[in-house]
Amino acid sequence: MKHISRLLTTASILMLALVAGCGKNDSAGNAGPKSPGSAADKIKIGFIVKQPEEPWFQLEWKFAQQAADELKFDLVKIGAVDGEKALTAIDNLAAQKAQGLIICTPDTRLGPALATKAKAANIKLLTVDDQFLGADGKAMADVHHLGISARNIGRMVGKALAEEMKKRGWNAAETALCAMTYEELATARERTDGAIETLSATGFTNEAIFKAAQKTTDIPGAFDAANIVLTQHAGVKHWLICGNNDTAVMGAVRAMEGRGFAAGNVIGIGINGSDDCIAEFKKPTVTGFFASVLLSAKRHGQETSEMMFNWIKNGVEPPKATYTDGVLITRETYQKILKEQGM
Repeated sequence: MKHISRLLTTASILMLALVAGCGKNDSAGNAGPKSPGSAADKIKIGFIVKQPEEPWFQLEWKFAQQAADELKFDLVKIGAVDGEKALTAIDNLAAQKAQGLIICTPDTRLGPALATKAKAANIKLLTVDDQFLGADGKAMADVHHLGISARNIGRMVGKALAEEMKKRGWNAAETALCAMTYEELATARERTDGAIETLSATGFTNEAIFKAAQKTTDIPGAFDAANIVLTQHAGVKHWLICGNNDTAVMGAVRAMEGRGFAAGNVIGIGINGSDDCIAEFKKPTVTGFFASVLLSAKRHGQETSEMMFNWIKNGVEPPKATYTDGVLITRETYQKILKEQGM
């Protein structure tokens, strides 16, 4: 009996030790399944932008945060105004054990270095707005990207110009296009080329298309470039205007106002739906700035974040390339559309 008692006591001690050991491993997170909402499981995603003070990037962050709040992941927002800060930001995210990175780089030529650093840190990578360029100067097709279809947006502008010109009953022989160009920037070139291409397809002649090369991409730069065209082609009665963005078109509108062109003789359509554009629509008097193509900061912030989360959590790899377009806004429609876009 004493022998049996000693065996039972020894067995009990071993069992208690085993149970205690299991409990110890669980509390340290070394054994047993983790609950889906545990801190150790929470996904962390970095979102780097090149100009954090700009309204566009502020909106991207806003919609990315909405995705983070809804999907319950941590969003780390970082402004990187130069290449060195972008590279350092990846080290920062690696130290925080982030699993994903969405980035609009301040220097697309740093693509290979940024991609290599992210890969070394085992961070999934998705570029937004601006696509990485490889050593050969071509887009890095192996890096996932969500960007703007510049040419399609330009085509939207061209189509809207043609439709409004027809609606106003303008005589084609008395009408010309002032295309505000900035050829040094590929995206800008794609936008204006797309507008010219679509307008030409409607029967608008090349002889009535005049390019105004901007030295700078702001309103003064556009104003100066448009004035040269107006001096060279003083006989035009009606003007269409396209450009890389809202300020390009706005500068041309100001130049035409200075030459005595009334709003009824000018159709200017910008791109971006910027604060400058909204301020123009709010003016009590109608101007030649007729419309703008509003780009979707919501898609660029929210959709990229959802893509990255799904890739990390569920292994669903996003498409290598996703391109967005925009929606036309005018003085009459901008308030309704901005509300629909969450802006």
